[in-house]
Amino acid sequence: MSKIFILVGHPDSDSECARLATAYELGARAAGHEVRLTKLGSLSFDPILHNGYKEIQALEPDLLKAQEDIKWCEHFVVLYPVWWAAMPALLKGFFDRVWLPGFAYRFKKEGFLKGVIWNGALKGRSARVIVTMDNIPFVARLLFGDITNEIHFGILKFAGFSPVRVTKIGLMKFKTAEGKTKHAQMLERWGRAGK
Repeated sequence: MSKIFILVGHPDSDSECARLATAYELGARAAGHEVRLTKLGSLSFDPILHNGYKEIQALEPDLLKAQEDIKWCEHFVVLYPVWWAAMPALLKGFFDRVWLPGFAYRFKKEGFLKGVIWNGALKGRSARVIVTMDNIPFVARLLFGDITNEIHFGILKFAGFSPVRVTKIGLMKFKTAEGKTKHAQMLERWGRAGK
């Protein structure tokens, strides 16, 4: 059995992403996995890095708890909607604040490539990213490129997560109740499998 941390990256805690996360959670719990679930919209934190990384802002209690959950988990599940070919600003702010040196990565401190080469500090964990969109995923890729590169490679792989599985669910605006149920059942199966 796995330790699974689910992060709903939609600012609205009553969203379709939240419903899909609940389906995943139900499947995981039914299979005996340990699960922690956090809805980004219920957290209290400043998503802005006011001084960049020149100085580290003190983390609010909700962000410290999120770091604890990420360290605790063996499998990290992130669900969010695609807005303007990217993740919601609040989710980006979450990663800007939480993905700190020493927590998510460590740069090499000596030698020729000092400060260029890094080690992911969160190795030994897998991840699944589920993004929802109103567009057709294939069409969105043709128009905008791979809109999940940032989270897949720049955030999760950078920190050592492997494998990272990405699923794009399109045409959300046009989903019937039956279509939404099918997606929820798919996520419940993934939850049971801990994938």
